[in-house]
Amino acid sequence: MAIQTVGIIGAGTMGNGIAHVFARSGFNVVLCDIEQRFVDRGLETISRNLDRELAKNKITTGDKAATLERVRGVIDRSKLSACDLVIEAATEKLEIKSGIFRELDRMMKPEVIFASNTSSISITKLAALTGRPDKVIGMHFFNPVPVMKLVEVIRGLATSQATYDAVRDLAVRLEKTPVEVNDAPGFVSNRVLMPLLNEAMYAVMEGVATAEAVDEVFKLGMAHPMGPLTLADFIGLDVCLDIMRVMLNGLGDPKFRPCPLLIKMVDAGWLGRKSGRGFYSYK
Repeated sequence: MAIQTVGIIGAGTMGNGIAHVFARSGFNVVLCDIEQRFVDRGLETISRNLDRELAKNKITTGDKAATLERVRGVIDRSKLSACDLVIEAATEKLEIKSGIFRELDRMMKPEVIFASNTSSISITKLAALTGRPDKVIGMHFFNPVPVMKLVEVIRGLATSQATYDAVRDLAVRLEKTPVEVNDAPGFVSNRVLMPLLNEAMYAVMEGVATAEAVDEVFKLGMAHPMGPLTLADFIGLDVCLDIMRVMLNGLGDPKFRPCPLLIKMVDAGWLGRKSGRGFYSYK
């Protein structure tokens, strides 16, 4: 089945970024969220990011107009029924994603592929909630989606070769680099990255160094473009905590225990850049 129209559930940072790259690559996109204000915000972000590309001469004014024309914002999930592929980019909570997959399975044509942009949750578990486990796959984009080249393509236990091939080829059409990964908590990226960020948080909590000092060590000593605590703020401390908990529960290894300081900061509403305060202040 040729994929021409792509549905995306979730118009937040990842969802609108995914919509951006699909529409810019010539696909029709249906961008869905639970409230109109979230959809509107997502569409505004796409327009603003296209303006950045325009300013850098990466696209023309005509390209921007054509890209925006291809994106349709909706709040009614039934409007996704004509899509050839649906990508779920909702909150990193199993119960939320589970509800979405069950609803999609009832609503969509049997040949439609379901992909999840989850950064840690089991693709096999999500696939088992549907009547089409062979057509469920992980398609983990990285933030900011229009810039970052990597897509982790995650096979669930039942994912078919045809589904994998279709999604891999799709990533290439988006000018991304697909990397094949098997299903495991955190996959590759977050299984390696999140314990690093978590350990940096322990270093701050235990008074080994300030957040600024920890970040300087990684920028100057390891040539990281940003330090681990700046990165954690950028990702969202609540997202970091969710991923650590998924890995702790899924792998059962105490090395994935979330730092108590991380838990305390999330409880306080200090979620990083998006809330104005995390390890740094963004006010």
